[in-house]
Amino acid sequence: MNLLFLIIIFTAIGGVLSVLAASVFLLLSDTMRAKVLPHGISFATGALLAVAFWGLIPHAFEEVGPSEIQGLSGSIMLGLLLFFTLEKLLIWRHCHSSRCAAHIDTDEHNHGHTHGSHQSAGTMILIGDGLHNFVDGVLIAAAFLTDVQLGIVTSLAVAAHEIPQEVGDFAILLHSGFSKKKALIYNMLASLTTVLGGVLAYYSLAGLHDSLPYFLAIASSSFIYIAVADLIPTLHKKTDIKTSLQQIALILAGVVLIIALHGVAHDIELDGVASHAADTITG
Repeated sequence: MNLLFLIIIFTAIGGVLSVLAASVFLLLSDTMRAKVLPHGISFATGALLAVAFWGLIPHAFEEVGPSEIQGLSGSIMLGLLLFFTLEKLLIWRHCHSSRCAAHIDTDEHNHGHTHGSHQSAGTMILIGDGLHNFVDGVLIAAAFLTDVQLGIVTSLAVAAHEIPQEVGDFAILLHSGFSKKKALIYNMLASLTTVLGGVLAYYSLAGLHDSLPYFLAIASSSFIYIAVADLIPTLHKKTDIKTSLQQIALILAGVVLIIALHGVAHDIELDGVASHAADTITG
């Protein structure tokens, strides 16, 4: 079977399958989802931070030499400033269109600002997720160009460890005011950048490889910014002991689950590489 066709099929599986599995969250009743959503925000906070600090940033630094470390760190910092600026523009656009800036009443103005901030978080999570998925597509294609079996294993590993993050993404999109239908459609579109990354990597892997660490850095910036600037302030609105303990527990659950699944996916990929190497030697 044509290698490009396989890359397209399995990058689609790696991206879309995780979104479809996570979309089970959308099947909950409105009442149940309203109860679950605040917990989902806590879980998403931990998951996003774990993906950024345990997955994306370490992988980015593994790909560069000592001379590029400062530049890559600077890219993460610039990414944070970029997303701050983007959020400012999105909030300004929301306030301008709804005329919230014209409100004299402080409470009304703050309400408009908060709603705009939530909307911008949804937009930014889609941008960051799109970049992250693009890199996943490149990695899947690279695995297929090494060995078909390794490519299949890698795509399934990507889908598996993406599922909890996608659940968190759905929680953020619904929290941002997206309808269930729009949340599914936009998240699905963001997942298709996995296919784009795979196809581009098939034709120009060498050229893409040099820029991959910087894609990872910008994606990590978006996840860190959303967690710290948008989600954590939302969690601080409730300060009672019971809710606070639940929030801490769910944040830790998000961190632990992402780390555990990332480790399993990494082990599966290493097993695939070892198996391919052994087959090459015996062959």
